[in-house]
Amino acid sequence: MAVPKSKQSKQRTNTRYANFKATAPTLVECPHCHEWKEAHKVCKKCGYYDGREVVNTEENK
Repeated sequence: MAVPKSKQSKQRTNTRYANFKATAPTLVECPHCHEWKEAHKVCKKCGYYDGREVVNTEENK
């Protein structure tokens, strides 16, 4: 049976899991106010999502 000769260090073990890159969120244009917003989120400027008002903002009043 194969047995390791010596213990692997924590640093060597952890480098296996450190091969990822953080990505920027996907930005899309809001169809209502044409501002950039994150995909599948309510627009922070106008409060619209999927063609209807979800959040009341003071700018709309």
